[in-house]
Amino acid sequence: MHERLRQELLRRINRGTLSVSLLARQTGFGQSHLSNFLHRRRHLSLAALDKILAVQHLSASDLLPAATKLEFLPIDGDTSSIPVVSHAAALFEPTIQASAAQQVLHLPANTTRNLRSRSSTARRAWQRFVAVRASDADAQAMSPLIQQHALAVIDRHYNSFAAYHSDRLNLYAVRRDAHLTLRYAEFTANRLVLRCHNIACPVDVLEIDSNLTPNDLLVGRVILVFNQT
Repeated sequence: MHERLRQELLRRINRGTLSVSLLARQTGFGQSHLSNFLHRRRHLSLAALDKILAVQHLSASDLLPAATKLEFLPIDGDTSSIPVVSHAAALFEPTIQASAAQQVLHLPANTTRNLRSRSSTARRAWQRFVAVRASDADAQAMSPLIQQHALAVIDRHYNSFAAYHSDRLNLYAVRRDAHLTLRYAEFTANRLVLRCHNIACPVDVLEIDSNLTPNDLLVGRVILVFNQT
């Protein structure tokens, strides 16, 4: 667990979404203490591990290895295999390695075969379909469409605000700082507006960083939601 957390934190630091100083501010731990952990010079206590997981919006299951060797190619012509990954992997990993998959969904091939894409040239090089587990906050905001522990399948080749169906809103996985959230989204007045399905939850309005385009914040369109029964 220590090693997998270390690797995930280093990945975030290398991407530029985290720094040792930011993690120190979030946790209250000293920078030298964290640096020693990142450089394998010391372990953390269980309480410190829990603190880092909480501030980085990670769960222990995000760090677990896949139970078995996974293949992401269709197992036959009628089936597609979609990896279930952490939010961080869905946000930042163009290609999903087998070690990053928590499990695999096997879906009928026609579920994804004829879906239209709308993405930038760079995004087309990414592995197209991934699935993530909804957070408790997403389940509350998108209830009853998304329930606790639901799996959401994301098309990462659709990061456009254009409606896929003329009679319904697109549901998106959205990058919010270094985190992923599931919301309806629109771009208006130079701001990203995130809307909930649950009308009791507030609308969120996000400013767009100057080095990003609004479409950069769309991880992809949610094409399927599997709620546990």
